[in-house]
Amino acid sequence: MTSAASTIPRPEAILFDWDYTLVDNFGAIHCAMNLTLESFGMPAWTLEETVARAKRSLRDNFPLVFGDQWTEARDIFYESFARTHLNTLRALPGAQSMLEQARELGLYLGVVSNKNGLYLRREANHLGWEGLFSRIIGATDAERDKPALDPVVMALEESSVTIGQSVWFVGDTEIDLECAINAGCTGVLIRKKPPEKGEFDDYPPACYVNDCDGLSDLINGFF
Repeated sequence: MTSAASTIPRPEAILFDWDYTLVDNFGAIHCAMNLTLESFGMPAWTLEETVARAKRSLRDNFPLVFGDQWTEARDIFYESFARTHLNTLRALPGAQSMLEQARELGLYLGVVSNKNGLYLRREANHLGWEGLFSRIIGATDAERDKPALDPVVMALEESSVTIGQSVWFVGDTEIDLECAINAGCTGVLIRKKPPEKGEFDDYPPACYVNDCDGLSDLINGFF
């Protein structure tokens, strides 16, 4: 399912969010987060709370949760996450075939995620996807993290692609759409649930698709 496809430009490049856009790895994130909260005597989060609160990068989010102890909390979180994240990592249905088709069409593909860049690239390698992307940019790779435009600039700096509407930014949250608008790119919302009225008033998507197969259909419609 797609919407507003006729209003967006033909893509030269596509930048992707990672978690819940191409993969599902929130099991590891959720377990590591609750272990960290428990270490500080704080109540556990539900999975829904973890998903909602993990949109921003750790270095932006943890000071709000743990205050002056955020670096200690960071170390506890990553020690737990590193042990499990590759075991729980799952590609979303249709993601690999969509990426392979987009690459075959000659599109420049990159990742811009708020997951730490070290773990992000390990996950791409684990899935055998490292060759599908020209750049994989995660949190702390750029001076500022998403929704700032810095990681978008970094993702495209070694390409001949000029940042603009012919660069699609595909993601499942408002942070992704905010980043797209900050960078002057075309924001494509991908998730099962269609956008509700008023949900994205501040950062409206240019287009909506409900899964990777829908995104593949959208891309192929331009070629």
